[in-house]
Formats: sequence, C-alpha cells, structure tokens
Amino acid sequence: MRYGYWLPVFGGWLRNVEDEKMEASWDYASKLARRAEEIGFDLCLIAELNLNDIKGDDAPALDAWSTAAALAAVTHSQELMVAVRPTFHNPALLGKQAANIDQISGGRLSLNVVSSWWADEARKYGVTFEQHDDRYARTQEWLEVLDGVWSGDHFSHNGQLYQVTDNVLQPKPVPTRPRPLLYAGGESEAGKELIARTCDGYVMHGDPPAKIGERIADMKARRAKHRLPPLLFGVSGYSIVRDTEEEAQAEKARITDVKQSAAGYANYQQWLAGTQLEQHVSLEDYSVSNRGLRSGLVGTPQQVRAQATAFEAVGVDFLLLQCSPQLEEMERFAESVIH
Repeated sequence: MRYGYWLPVFGGWLRNVEDEKMEASWDYASKLARRAEEIGFDLCLIAELNLNDIKGDDAPALDAWSTAAALAAVTHSQELMVAVRPTFHNPALLGKQAANIDQISGGRLSLNVVSSWWADEARKYGVTFEQHDDRYARTQEWLEVLDGVWSGDHFSHNGQLYQVTDNVLQPKPVPTRPRPLLYAGGESEAGKELIARTCDGYVMHGDPPAKIGERIADMKARRAKHRLPPLLFGVSGYSIVRDTEEEAQAEKARITDVKQSAAGYANYQQWLAGTQLEQHVSLEDYSVSNRGLRSGLVGTPQQVRAQATAFEAVGVDFLLLQCSPQLEEMERFAESVIH
C-alpha cells in the first residue's frame, strides 16, 4: 500500500472548524511536503480550485500549478499529483506547463483530471460552465490534444472545441515512462467510461472497502473491454488515529458538529447539484470533504492498520489522506500506522 495525502491548499478540510492551524500558505505547504517525504508518504495530491470551497469564497486558496512547480523544486521522491480541470486550461498550453514541471521534478508529476462542478467559480473567473456530460465530452477531446502534444512534435488537431496546428512542445516530459500518469475520478456513467478508455488510474471518494471493491471490479471489467494495461486505484480517507477508540470517536464527534450556517455550505450545495453521485450524501459528509469519514480510518492504530489492509485486499493501490491539523496528524499516522 502506498500512502498519499491531500495538500491543504484551502487551509483545512473541516467545514465546521474555522481555524485548523494549517494556513493556506506556501510556508505551510512546503514545510508539510518536505516533512511528508521524511516520514514515509509517497504521493501528494494538489487540488485545483480558484475559490475556497471549504472555508468560504473569501478565504485564501493556493493556486495548484504554481504550488506544484515550487514543490517540484524542494521535494525529491514523492509523486506530485496535480488536479487539472480542462474547462480552465487550454490543453496544449497545459501540456507545456506540465512537461516543464515534470522536468523540474525529475519525472514525478502526474495529473488528476477533474471535470469542473462549481458554477459560481466559473462565472467569477470568466469561464463557461457546461452541463455534466458536456464537461466530460470536453475532457475527452482535451485529453486527445494533451496526449498528442506530449507524444510527438508537429502535432495537429482539428476538433469541435480545440484546434492545434503543427504543435512543437519541447522539452517533453521526462522520457522514463510513456507519459505522466493520468488519474481521474467520477461516479457517472460518462465519467467511468471515459476513465476506462483514457486514464491510468481511478481515484475514488471515501467509502468502506466492500463498496470500493465493487467499484474496482466494475472498472476492471470496463478496462478489459479496451484491452489496456490495468488501472491504478486510489481512495480518499480522513484519518483520526488515537490511543483508544473512545478518544478517536470523541474527535470525530467534534469535527462533525454540523453548523449549516458555515461559510462553505452554499458551495457544498452547488457541488451536490453539479455532480452525479451514486448514493445519498449525508451532513456528516458535508463536515469532512471527499466523503473521507466513510473510509473508516478512525480508531486505534491497530484498527486503522486493519482497515488499510482491507482496502489493499480489494485492490486499492494507494490511500489519499486528509487530517487536521495535517502536519501533526500525519506525524501520528506515520509513526503508528505506516511504520
């Protein structure tokens, strides 16, 4: 099992706790990323939103791409999985930026391709907001252009949304693998089919191992139809590790004390309206992003290790952790679960 973490670009993950002691700043992000390598974390996911959907529109949110470039220069071993939303990026220009960051990192860049969901953010940044299946259609063509400019020079594409003529992109990504890994997540039919055809990995919101195992089996079957190499599978989870189960449950109760007047609640409602999830989403899920508590990584070190083992048994390759405050809790997780 590989262990990764979400970089706290929003200053935290809890919608009911105003100050999580992890500010959205380069100083905190760089300190966390460098320490994460030292204590055994393999992967860093850098989310991309121009507004803060956790703490509210007016709160700071780090830019994903400039942060990723800076982290590439100060880290040495961890994979840098940067979220990218085709709606906000020209594919050929993004391919150029990504290739350069990949060179800076020595071949550690990967992309988490996200089809946008936040209508207000799009309007505030002057970007057209499309309906759900239209966003996935854009993503498919976007990926065709990205793969084309990475694969060779003098590439041309004349599509419905993008036109590229005789593109030359140098330097290419580091040539130790066919291309930087492409991950994506989604629970709609359109999303799952696109991922099975075009991506290298499938990243899921939190759910228990049995549910995750069903999703993995479904995606493996879809992938097999295209006769492509196996997908990698990752799951998000919010971790609370304590000496006793009672202490862990007390912390869970504290962070799920839902206040519907919290600054991020309206944004959360837009996310629900803009996605097609397979199941009902509870107010507990509102409290912690990405359905993290459903993964069940709450309890004693022994209980959390057993849950990680259960995920591995159903085919999960890596866990992507959120916790709060992140640096202190990642130290605790590394000492008591990873090592």
